[in-house]
Amino acid sequence: MPREEPAFKIKNANLPVLVLHLKTPDMARVRAQLETRIKQMPDFFAHTPVALGLAELAGLASSDAPLDLAGLLDFMRGQRMQAVGVIGGSAAQREAAALAGLGIIPETPARPAAVAEAAPEPVVEAPPAPPAQDLGPAQPDLPGLEVEAAPAPLAPPEARPTLVIDKPVRTGQRIYAEGANLVVLAIVNAGAELIADGDIHIYAPLRGRALAGARGNTAARIYAQSMEAELVAIAGYFQVFDEGIPEAVRGKFSQIYLDCDKVVVKAMANKR
Repeated sequence: MPREEPAFKIKNANLPVLVLHLKTPDMARVRAQLETRIKQMPDFFAHTPVALGLAELAGLASSDAPLDLAGLLDFMRGQRMQAVGVIGGSAAQREAAALAGLGIIPETPARPAAVAEAAPEPVVEAPPAPPAQDLGPAQPDLPGLEVEAAPAPLAPPEARPTLVIDKPVRTGQRIYAEGANLVVLAIVNAGAELIADGDIHIYAPLRGRALAGARGNTAARIYAQSMEAELVAIAGYFQVFDEGIPEAVRGKFSQIYLDCDKVVVKAMANKR
């Protein structure tokens, strides 16, 4: 009798996921502030695997109190967010997560990367920009939660060629450079959206939205020849400009990057 071919195989994998670090057991507060983030960046979390970080809750006096994870998961599914498991937390919290259908992801220390990252290139800066604006009526960092990228996988996905766009990006248009850097040679109009897993370079005015490091690359950067953006983001950390672009960077050649968990927008000197 012929041997039946295997229908599946199981392998270990290091996959990039976002980690939603919970800082309060008040799930209603988490939902409200998460909804604010999602409104600022519709579609950013769509179908993205997300792990819930419970480490900070484990140290609270109420660590054994039941968490309304079911309500949070219902909310996340309604926003097209895919919760895949929890990291850390007390025994009671992990048990509650398992009952809610979540996996228990072990806390493992990040291994050193095989190749050290290059140091950031020196930048000649214009006068410092004003502090980052608030994302809403709450504090800028939204104390109930923090979205952070998980450690980079040991075996990164195969790099793809840089995506180059040489035509204007129209209002309502969305361009995603999956697993690659994105270069735009024409204007990005208001209401347009650029997303890249790597860096974004815009050699024209940026008047729409730009999101670099979309899968958690905190080293990603955005470069814009003329800074006029509605919103910028690095690895899930956002900076909105509801009150306008700060004078120090408005209309100037600028770079955007992360400093710890703060989005920094700085003008760069034009070289001749």
